[in-house]
Amino acid sequence: MAAPNATEHAPKRRKTRQESGSVTIGGKTISVAGYLTSSRPKQVEANGLKPTPLNPSQEQLSNVASQSQQSTKKASPENNATNNKSRNPRGAKDHPLLKARRELPIWQHQDEIRTVVKRLGTDVIVIVGETGSGKSTQVPQFLYQESWCKRHKVKLPGREEDGYVGGMIAITQPRRVAATTLAHRVSTEAGTPLGKGRPDGLVGYSVRFDHQVPRGARIKFLTEGTLLQELLRDPYLRQYSAVVIDEIHERSLDVDLLAGFLKQILFGDKTQRGGIPLKVIIMSATAEVGVIQDFFGNAAMPGKDKASNVELLRIKGRQFPVTILYEPRPVADLQDALLKKIFKIHVEEPLPGDILAFLNGQEDIESAQRLIEEYATSLASNVPKIIAVPLYGQLSIEAQRVAFQPAKSPLTRKVVLATNIAETSVTVPGVRYVVDCGKAKVKQYRPRLGMESLLAKPISKSSAVQRAGRAGREGPGKCFRLYTEEAFDSLQESDLPEILRNDVLGAVLTMKARGIQDVLSFPLIDSPEPAAIEMALLHLHFLGALADDGTITPAGEMMARFPLSAPLGAVLLAAAGPEFDCVLEVIDAISCLTSGDDIFIHVQSEEGAEEVESYRKDIQRREGDIITYLTTMQMYTAENSDRMEWCKKRKINIRNMKQALNIRRQLRGMCLKEKLLSEMPPPDPQPFTPLAPEKAEAVIKCFLRGFAMRTAMLAPDGSFVTVHGKHVVAIHPSSVMHGQKKEAIMFLEHVYTNKNYAKKVSAIQAAWIAEALGR
Repeated sequence: MAAPNATEHAPKRRKTRQESGSVTIGGKTISVAGYLTSSRPKQVEANGLKPTPLNPSQEQLSNVASQSQQSTKKASPENNATNNKSRNPRGAKDHPLLKARRELPIWQHQDEIRTVVKRLGTDVIVIVGETGSGKSTQVPQFLYQESWCKRHKVKLPGREEDGYVGGMIAITQPRRVAATTLAHRVSTEAGTPLGKGRPDGLVGYSVRFDHQVPRGARIKFLTEGTLLQELLRDPYLRQYSAVVIDEIHERSLDVDLLAGFLKQILFGDKTQRGGIPLKVIIMSATAEVGVIQDFFGNAAMPGKDKASNVELLRIKGRQFPVTILYEPRPVADLQDALLKKIFKIHVEEPLPGDILAFLNGQEDIESAQRLIEEYATSLASNVPKIIAVPLYGQLSIEAQRVAFQPAKSPLTRKVVLATNIAETSVTVPGVRYVVDCGKAKVKQYRPRLGMESLLAKPISKSSAVQRAGRAGREGPGKCFRLYTEEAFDSLQESDLPEILRNDVLGAVLTMKARGIQDVLSFPLIDSPEPAAIEMALLHLHFLGALADDGTITPAGEMMARFPLSAPLGAVLLAAAGPEFDCVLEVIDAISCLTSGDDIFIHVQSEEGAEEVESYRKDIQRREGDIITYLTTMQMYTAENSDRMEWCKKRKINIRNMKQALNIRRQLRGMCLKEKLLSEMPPPDPQPFTPLAPEKAEAVIKCFLRGFAMRTAMLAPDGSFVTVHGKHVVAIHPSSVMHGQKKEAIMFLEHVYTNKNYAKKVSAIQAAWIAEALGR
């Protein structure tokens, strides 16, 4: 299974070059071709794509000639602002990435895909493309130049002047990492790379707090949540000719909601789009096709067969064999076992071949990264170097892209430490070895407590298969599962859809903002329990988002427009009132709260913790965590010399702080647009002035407007008992309030580990709770 351990060679070491593409170190030959050239292993020949009609009476797809479609037809002026060949992938035969695109299995079947999509009467197309088929990057490029995808000038109801419909393809991803990475890749393939000061281009992206859509863009990658935001402004998605939902098998809450809205557009009033149809293309590697058929098929027009408006296409992927290796017995310490496995692979397995390791979350990833970096300094001179690169959702775009680039130094193995975001959509090049911890953090709403938990739980068989598949994208690989084969057999077949296990508060607010009055009858692939929807309606009424008759209020409409949770939206609106007048302070706190797992790095050693505490004294506030976050942001932005060093001394996560700064900038712009701010504040840096106790009280009272349900009172025995639900909670050790006894507390998060923990805690007065609940 493994090459002999490099440390067992004779002490006499020599380095000789055998040939181009290999190096001998101490008698051991290591191939470095993958690091020195752009050569790719010969791919496995893909099976042909066969369109499968969902009804026997449907006409079979005719065979399409294998020659590429001629690209001589003229593009409209708005679609071809510059007569540059690189803007036309079908005409750009000399583009350097074209060879790589032609090797993708899906490339040979672009004409079949175009034929099915443009067929009249086909409303929904389901493409089941196996891992490695290239569907995420190629399908939008195949379609954006089709005649049906042009921008049309039409007569729209309620308007005197003509309007425009179509001209762009939206392609959604469940995570921002996938959306931004794919956008950069496709924009490069299309000949108009993002960035570099380019004002126009074919491809853009839009994710929460980050938008880069160049002038003249025809393809736009978005997260599902961002497209839901766009639906509030453009209920009929008039700027799009097609919407591609990628990776629907993940069944996020947003994608289920999006599918319901798309179903309404497809089978609703066609005049709202000037008679121009919207094409819906659903793609996945492991989609439950029958569920999608039933969902969209049962809305067919009267007189038509149930599924006559849905077409199914299956594409074989490019998957090399992957050897699966299990643990002989259950692992006691997953983090320790994962690190040992990485070190063992590095020493025993040949190069080229990077490692992709799946961990639970940001904290585990950063801890493992530090230990791997320490290990790298102790390696013998006859062992290749090793570098660790993180990959998780809250990383900045620039930091995420590092994971997809090859190691800069030759004879170096890259270890990508990722959460489950690396399971699908994005492919990390060079990976031949996968280490699967077998767990992922899963959000679960507990109606009895009225709170969400985020706990590490066993993954499903479907996720395990996807993870293993990452090792076989470019050549034969190995997947090391840190659990037994019996444990794999006991896993669930697939993950439970988010809508059945998450709080539906945000979903109900989006439905109400979109004009859906009867949310219980809204079309969903899987409907949540009526009790969960009723609880969400009551919560929204308390937040002031819904009126007594259930209709959305102007405040609710504004909350829906902010890319924040409904409670945080309510906090921001309260801050703008004359009673509090603290919008800038609340934005500073919210920016830190939404930038990642936590801006404060946990220090393990006792000596290190004492040293950090001495540096953090200037930012910690007795009022609690919210004012501490606020003070941290204000001091960080006031720092005029070296912000990196300032963060390093206080063990503050610099990546999260940079993301917080980006969120702060965008929230200020949104508040200015919504007239919550009268003018844009002066630019940074501004002199730091400690927050006055009166202002701190106003900020905390604003947060109570959104989180009055998450409060607890001090009991006679010294414990804290929640006001809602009467459950005992303890203040988490990471809080500045840990160990303190106050009359009452407010907390923004609830964590279940060995006991009920309250996180992000602030000290409050009991009278404030009564005031907030009695509004």
